[in-house]
Amino acid sequence: MKVMVTGGAGFIGSNLVDRLLTEGHQVVVVDNLSTGRRENLNPDATFYQQDIRDETLEVIFAKEGIEAIFHLAAQMDVRKSVADPVYDARVNILGTINILQSGMKHGLKKFVYASTGGAVYGEPRFMPVTEDHPINPDCQYGISKHTVEHYLYVYNRLQGLNWTALRYPNVFGPRQNPHGEAGVVAIFIQLLSGGKQCTIFGDGSKTRDYVYIDDVVQANITALDRGDNACYNLGWGTPVSDFTIFDTVRRVLGPDDEPRYEDVRAGEIFHICLDAGKIREQLGWVPTVSLEDGVARTIEWYRRTGGVGR
Repeated sequence: MKVMVTGGAGFIGSNLVDRLLTEGHQVVVVDNLSTGRRENLNPDATFYQQDIRDETLEVIFAKEGIEAIFHLAAQMDVRKSVADPVYDARVNILGTINILQSGMKHGLKKFVYASTGGAVYGEPRFMPVTEDHPINPDCQYGISKHTVEHYLYVYNRLQGLNWTALRYPNVFGPRQNPHGEAGVVAIFIQLLSGGKQCTIFGDGSKTRDYVYIDDVVQANITALDRGDNACYNLGWGTPVSDFTIFDTVRRVLGPDDEPRYEDVRAGEIFHICLDAGKIREQLGWVPTVSLEDGVARTIEWYRRTGGVGR
C-alpha cells in the first residue's frame, strides 16, 4: 500500500516508517524538520520537507497517490500550547484540515490519527481512564488534539473517509528527543549519563502511563486496516510516578544521584493511566515491553549512537 507518514522524521514517526517499509509498504514522509531529525529518515522512503499547513501539500497527494495516512506531525508541547494557543491550533487543527482536504481530493481511504490520552481527558474522575470518560482538557494542546477527532467523524459521515484515532500514553524509546517537553525518559537518560542533575516538576508523585515505542508502532500497524471510525486508548492501565521513572533510569545507568524538585508546570494534570481494554478486545493489541526492559533498550541505544542516528 502507498502510505504517508506526517512527522516521519520524528521519534514515533521514524520508527513507524521503518516498520511500514519492513512490512512491504511504499512510504512517503512529510516533515518540516522543525523537531524531526534528518538522520532519522529511512533512505527507502520518499521524503518531502513540507509543512502540513502549506497549501502546496495537495501537490504531493496528486503526485504520489496516497491511499492511507498516519498523521503524527503536531505541536505537542503542553507549555507552548498554553503560551501560544493560536500557534497550537494552527498546526494541530488547521494543519490537519489541510491534510484532510488535500487527501480527499486524491482518493485517500484511511486516516490513522495520533491523538493523546494524556491530555484530552483532563484530571481523571476515575482510573484507569476508558474512552467514554468525559473529555475536559486542562490545556490547549488537549483541546486541539481532541478537536481533530470531531473533524474525522464528520469526514467519515460526509465523505466516507475511514479513520482510527489512537489516544497515546507517554511513549518512550530510541530516537526520542531529550530536548523535548514530553520525553522525560530521554531527558533523564541524557542528564544522568552526563553527570548532571535531573529536575522533577512537583514532588515526584505525579503519574503517567508509559508505553515503549515498539508497542505503539504495532498499534498503528494494526489500525491500518482495522478499527475503522473509532477511538482507542493505548496504555498499560498502570500509573507510574515521575520518581519511579527517574529511579528506573538511575538503577540501569548506575549513578547514585538525587533529583531536584521544582513547581508543577501550567497545564499539566497530576495523575493519568489509560484503560486499553477496548483495543485489546476489538483489535487484539496489548503492550508487551515492560518499563524496565524498555528503559534498558533505550539506554543501550543511546550508548550505541550517542542519541543521534539510526
